Amino acid sequence: MQQFSLRLSAVAAIVSLSAMSAQALTLPTNFLVADSVQEFTSDNLDALDLVGMTIAARGTASAVKAGPYGTPAAFSFPITKIVIGSGLKIASGTASGAALYFDRMNEDTGAILGLTLANFTIDYVKHQVLADTTPKGGSTLKMMPLYNFTVNTPLGLKYSFPLNITLHEQLGDLRLTDQARNVILTTMELNADIVDESLRASFGTLTQDVTTKLRSKAVSTTPYTAK
Repeated sequence: MQQFSLRLSAVAAIVSLSAMSAQALTLPTNFLVADSVQEFTSDNLDALDLVGMTIAARGTASAVKAGPYGTPAAFSFPITKIVIGSGLKIASGTASGAALYFDRMNEDTGAILGLTLANFTIDYVKHQVLADTTPKGGSTLKMMPLYNFTVNTPLGLKYSFPLNITLHEQLGDLRLTDQARNVILTTMELNADIVDESLRASFGTLTQDVTTKLRSKAVSTTPYTAK
């Protein structure tokens, strides 16, 4: 009965958006099956292997597709909230608590280098993905613009009787911002002449799926803090 009540509340919250379109509305989604999946391209994985860099899921993130070099090809981030702006348009979506950790060894110095990207937010107004960005042993840049993106599949809503609502979209052509590219070059001690073309390439797609199906356990909304 409690699950039915929660599910009904989720449906009611989404349906009621039409009556609240003139003001911003924050919808918690951490108790729903709602995920954002980033899938890297084969060129991304080749470039990572070339410089000896790996990626690991941290926090609430998880690897969902194997890659050819030991680094997963895709990662899933539970969506913890969605903000609806005017005109029923989504203003942002956040995966608080999810993180990716990049590491590599500088073969010239033997130094182990690392970079954490966490608490991802998709800003639909600016068409950017933001993330808390922390070099290993350094200070965090809060909500640094990470990627610019385009829309491959516009947000679509489907309803099926009696209480099922699904939202689906795919964002593509994820391109590092100038700031993000510089942070990666500096933090990971990369040779710009070798990797610049790779860092300017697309970093794959982001696919968002939100349903009114309940998770067996709600996802924590506590922001991830780099260790």
